[in-house]
Amino acid sequence: MSAEATSPGAPIRRRGLPRIDLRRLGRAALFGPVSRDRLSDAIAHVAEAHRAHHPDADLAVLHRAYLLAETSHRGQMRKSGEPYITHPLAVTLILAELGAETTTLTASLLHDTVEDTEVTLDQVREQFGEEVCYLVDGVTKLEKVDYGAAAEPETFRKMLVATGDDVRVMSIKLADRLHNMRTLGVMRPEKQARIAKVTRDVLIPLAERLGVQALKTELEDLVFAILHPEEYARASALTEAAAEGPDPLGAMAVNVAAVLREADISSEVLVRPRHLVSVHRVRMKRGELRGSDFGRVLVLVGEDADCYAVLGELHTCFTPVISEFKDFIAAPKFNLYQSLHTAVVGPDGEVAEVLIRTHRMHKVAEAGVVALGNPYVPDATPQTAEPADGERADPTRPGWLSRLLQWQQSAPDPDTFWTTLRADLAQDREITVFRTDGGMLGLPAGASCVDAAYAQHGDAAHACIGARVNGRLATLGTVLKDGDTVQPLLAEDAASGPSPDWLDHARTPAARIAITGWLDAHPQTAETGQPGVPARRDPQPAAPESAPPAAPEPARTRTATAVAERPDTAVRLAGCCTPVPPDEVTGFPVRGGAAVTVHRLECPAVARMEAVGRAPVAVSWGDEQACRVTLVAESFGRPRLLADLTEAIAGADAAVVSATVEPPSEQRVRHTYTLRLPDAAGLPALMRAMREVPGVYDVSRV
Repeated sequence: MSAEATSPGAPIRRRGLPRIDLRRLGRAALFGPVSRDRLSDAIAHVAEAHRAHHPDADLAVLHRAYLLAETSHRGQMRKSGEPYITHPLAVTLILAELGAETTTLTASLLHDTVEDTEVTLDQVREQFGEEVCYLVDGVTKLEKVDYGAAAEPETFRKMLVATGDDVRVMSIKLADRLHNMRTLGVMRPEKQARIAKVTRDVLIPLAERLGVQALKTELEDLVFAILHPEEYARASALTEAAAEGPDPLGAMAVNVAAVLREADISSEVLVRPRHLVSVHRVRMKRGELRGSDFGRVLVLVGEDADCYAVLGELHTCFTPVISEFKDFIAAPKFNLYQSLHTAVVGPDGEVAEVLIRTHRMHKVAEAGVVALGNPYVPDATPQTAEPADGERADPTRPGWLSRLLQWQQSAPDPDTFWTTLRADLAQDREITVFRTDGGMLGLPAGASCVDAAYAQHGDAAHACIGARVNGRLATLGTVLKDGDTVQPLLAEDAASGPSPDWLDHARTPAARIAITGWLDAHPQTAETGQPGVPARRDPQPAAPESAPPAAPEPARTRTATAVAERPDTAVRLAGCCTPVPPDEVTGFPVRGGAAVTVHRLECPAVARMEAVGRAPVAVSWGDEQACRVTLVAESFGRPRLLADLTEAIAGADAAVVSATVEPPSEQRVRHTYTLRLPDAAGLPALMRAMREVPGVYDVSRV
């Protein structure tokens, strides 16, 4: 059985964690209203939650799925001592509460049967049909026996590819992870931390992009409690203290309701508390918290036009904070989220944030793609989901997912895929730019003309020489803004290629992978810095007649620590994978065989060059131990972080060749260091020292 599925134990009991209805109902579903030996009654709770959203749903298929799941899991126990069937029941109830349709619930009841029991996919297909079989297969993990350390990244790759055809696969995975996160209490602390980090870096961003806020917010709080217990305790204490004091938001909600009643606008006015991670972010941003910072006022209305009517009344009767106004109805977020955001000053001087949306917008804001039902039935696609150029018109293929599926095909190496996936998901904002032919491109915020060129033209963008942005000539490094019109300009000479400098401007994985691949195949470009230009050899002055012949430079046969089994051959270490002893390496001749470029065996460039028939050259490590390596440190932002990291590097006698620090995103900072070490054997100790710097949660080689 998978460790994640069988390890969860008793629920984590931490002060201040909001116990939302999903959790209360989940516990009820585990045991039902009768004794524990009659768990079959628990399906009634799922049916009740399902009928609340789908009154005409056929419950017979759910009952059959439950019987198969309960029978196949019978005798299996969770580490907490509960029968294993409690897990698929809880996952199914989470999805039922969010409004998932019957097919999704059927698959969620069966989601562990193929992985953990003798049930086969053929049996699932025969009894429940092709759709349910596809969903179950999509969330079934790959075996570590077959894939080793690559099992986790390759499992996520498999799930994402399946999600590209049916978004319900990821809905089941998110609910599955939520229930497992709720019940991590019996695991070892280090295993809790590992699962929490993957949840933070991959699943929470996916929940955000799919718009499933109800799952995302609880996952965030659970991860926050495990990885940052001190900050979690502080946010919890502040929330509890605020609950015992005055209630400015409640008073503001009463005033807002009165104003809307007087304006004859039918509405529902609620106070929406912030979850603990949100409280922590507000505290980091504003310092001391006000009473109104612990939640927001939520106004629900019937029609889109009513949202703007409410906005007009609020801005008329209260003092608006204009800088806080955002219209996500006219311009929805890329995860389908729609709402009006504003802030107003109440009679007592308190500033309250207000969210205004219709009931349907609220359902989509909470449940995201889960609320959209089956994308393959007529009229299932919401009017807000406009198809991008050449893409499907259903929610299973939003623009960001299309881009992800495209670049993952070019990242066959599991480590490259895993690192790139986490970096891609960390980009949490998206812009839309227009092509001159009328099409549109969805790109992450901060994307440049380089990214637009590769998004539009693929590998043909290697020949790009510039661009026009809004009709004016622009450099390839020009950062695009939402609504810009961009026209990449391609050279007629298809043999030209990108410069290494392009990597400084590329934000999308597709562009970075394509550029890196081209540079690996054309190392002379990487050496000269000029696209399509071979390395230049400066003329040497003639030696005086009386001078003895110059001895050959050792660097011509050995650079750094690598030695090629070819006499009189220059050797260079590839910048794409920065090999160091004792990495297993191979080499490929360049410049007509006059030089050899050394790559790590697992470098994607090796597979590409072998695929085109490039013959490898045997390479070994020489006596020299000095090496050059590029490390990426990911951390939470704090004062003196850069100084502490630099001190850790200096303590390992490493010299900093170059360093870059990306702008913080959600209090997270990414540092990239190219270092020269006097001895490659000291690399593991250096990485450990960097990981021990407070705030740093991961250090990896590029």
